[in-house]
Amino acid sequence: MPALDRRLRHDRAIVGAGLLAIAMVAWLYLLHLSATMPGMERADMPGMAMPGVHAWDPVDVVLLFVMWAVMMIAMMVPAAAPMVLTFATVQRKRQEQDRATVPTVVFLLGYALVWTAYAAVAALAQWGLHEADLLSATMASTSTRLGGALLLVAGVFQWTPLKQACLTKCRSPLSFVMTEWREGRAGAFVMGVRHGAYCVACCWALMALLFVAGVMNLLWIAGLAILVLVERVLPGGVGVSRVVGVLLLVAGVVVLVRG
Repeated sequence: MPALDRRLRHDRAIVGAGLLAIAMVAWLYLLHLSATMPGMERADMPGMAMPGVHAWDPVDVVLLFVMWAVMMIAMMVPAAAPMVLTFATVQRKRQEQDRATVPTVVFLLGYALVWTAYAAVAALAQWGLHEADLLSATMASTSTRLGGALLLVAGVFQWTPLKQACLTKCRSPLSFVMTEWREGRAGAFVMGVRHGAYCVACCWALMALLFVAGVMNLLWIAGLAILVLVERVLPGGVGVSRVVGVLLLVAGVVVLVRG
């Protein structure tokens, strides 16, 4: 058993370092991207159209999708780390028992696929909002109704049974493994997809808040990433989630009234 414990710690260290590296690369990309827009007020971001500058083309949409995909990686990989580490631990134990194992990256790819799909939807939504002149050059809402509505929707969703059910799944990696286990590479990929689906269902409304303060507002991105991590990891995460819901409701009302 001591030998197994050492191997488990070694595996967790390797997987943890890999996840950290992925998140760091994603954050460095976002920092680089924000540096092309000093003060977040430039409307000539290379390769990306803005309202009143020129018409959107397929390249602009693809670049927008890449931006969202990298942003989701930067925000969600840290929150997914406990689940990925748990999966890696189970695989190591199976290997010690001479049972079939699957590389952890297969599970991670399934998880990433779901968030990549969300990134595609978000990019298309941003395209539509730009076309409707509802977003500024800083990619923030220019409509108090839109901003207030997004805050209210996110606040209400924090209190819904769906949010709480999905949050419970995300907060209990071992329980997820025990109830959702599937054999083989295809099974591991499906597990990753299912866990990613729970995460998207849990966090989609919070991610939509990026349209309120600016899609490339790094402080806003970091704040939401920390909130998601707190919801998933801290013992009082469920309570924090509900308190945040109340604060979002208040903020939504204030925005609508002032508007």
